[in-house]
Amino acid sequence: MNRFILNETSYHNFGAINAIATETKARGFKKAFVCTDESLLKFKVTKKVLDVLENAKIAYQIFSDIKANPTVKNVLDGLKLFKDANCDYIIAVGGGSVIDTAKAIGIIYKNPEHEDVLSLEGAVETKNKAVDIFAVPTTAGTAAEVTINYVITDENKQRKFVCVDPHDIPVVAFVDPNMMSSMPKMLTASTGMDALTHAIEGYITKGAWELSDMFHLKAIEIIARALPGACNNDPKSREDMALGQYIAGMGFSNVGLGIVHSMAHPLGALYDTPHGIANAIILPTVMEYNACCTGEKYRDIARAMGVKNTENMTSEEYRKAAVEAVRNLAIAVGIPQSLKGIVKKEDINFLAQSAYNDACRPGNPKDTSVEDIAKLYKSLL
Repeated sequence: MNRFILNETSYHNFGAINAIATETKARGFKKAFVCTDESLLKFKVTKKVLDVLENAKIAYQIFSDIKANPTVKNVLDGLKLFKDANCDYIIAVGGGSVIDTAKAIGIIYKNPEHEDVLSLEGAVETKNKAVDIFAVPTTAGTAAEVTINYVITDENKQRKFVCVDPHDIPVVAFVDPNMMSSMPKMLTASTGMDALTHAIEGYITKGAWELSDMFHLKAIEIIARALPGACNNDPKSREDMALGQYIAGMGFSNVGLGIVHSMAHPLGALYDTPHGIANAIILPTVMEYNACCTGEKYRDIARAMGVKNTENMTSEEYRKAAVEAVRNLAIAVGIPQSLKGIVKKEDINFLAQSAYNDACRPGNPKDTSVEDIAKLYKSLL
């Protein structure tokens, strides 16, 4: 049996955030808990949403103490403020870190037995749905606004842990390219490559099936076409990337990922490496590693990436073409090509064990081991 979970409602394209006021009033909410981060406040990105609330005379409380790799402490601090401020719903304005924090706050408020946060790790189906969350992504990459996943960092153990819970999905997503227009080029590139990783890993994961395949192939096509233009802030490309990353999220949230994400997560926990950068560096190498266990799917990936004459290629040729197309796109948008300067050799065993223990690892199309993952890390230095 296959299960597919999506938002109740989603709004797309320029001006989508204007529907926040309509949805707030229709649902009878009184006071919003606006999760965001300091940089988005500083550069007046969050203000676009605050203006909508103020014009509609909707009360709100801001919480902005959220790190790029959000921690248990960030979650608990936000939970306390949510309670103290007497809010009745959450508006998450930000990238994956902000939306993930909002999900954790919303889940724990309704399921206080998980107030340690750590007990939410893995596939934990909590008893109660989270506080209603409106998600407003400001990056085109994580698709956290449409997924049932979130990632929190345990600073004490220097590890990220993945939480998978159908009760955490935002009830409404507002996917507005205007909210993404101020992203600098490298952030656009890294989050875009994160979205591509979602689509490719979701397409080849063990849990993939025809419904998810439909989403992932379309996402690969859109992202490959639009990412270079988005990096140059072309409005149509921004619009396409907003859609492409959302479609990828519709798929992978329901079927899982693989060891690209498993290997990226500990880099964020140990070195604070941006998640999109880590995924982008690792993706081509892991694609090579997984190729033998993917049937003809790399032919489809190569075609979706714009490679010509794939129907006449041997399996070796189209697998190589798919990997090279991904690598060339990463180079074109300025992604580093190795983990040199990020990973310390003495940390590889710890990283490999952490990646093996990660919740994304079982979905990888090729069965792996701690030793194999360690070799992959070493090959990227």
